[in-house]
Amino acid sequence: VQLVESGGGLVQPGGSLRVSCAAAGFTFSSHAMSWVRQAPGKGLEWVSAINAGGSSTLYVDSVKGRFTISRDNVKNTLYLQMNNLKPEDTAVYYCTLKADSVEYWGQGTQVTVSS
Repeated sequence: VQLVESGGGLVQPGGSLRVSCAAAGFTFSSHAMSWVRQAPGKGLEWVSAINAGGSSTLYVDSVKGRFTISRDNVKNTLYLQMNNLKPEDTAVYYCTLKADSVEYWGQGTQVTVSS
């Protein structure tokens, strides 16, 4: 299993960013996927999840209405579109997969929201 995040960076408050996760080594279209973040000095926080087909999504309350999770099962890629970003969204963002009771994580991509 390989999960590779990209697309992070520095953005001003109120701005937008899309992070991506390229997946390989497993049947991407058969598995639900999640995004998890870790802010500086804080623990892990689950952000969003999407089912295998992309028809059902879930979000933590703090990002509802601002973030959108999606997936492309042809490109084997997971996305997180982040709009109206706030300084408290600053974190390393990880895509995660749980399969056969094993959790897999990418290396993460840094998102910094600052003026």
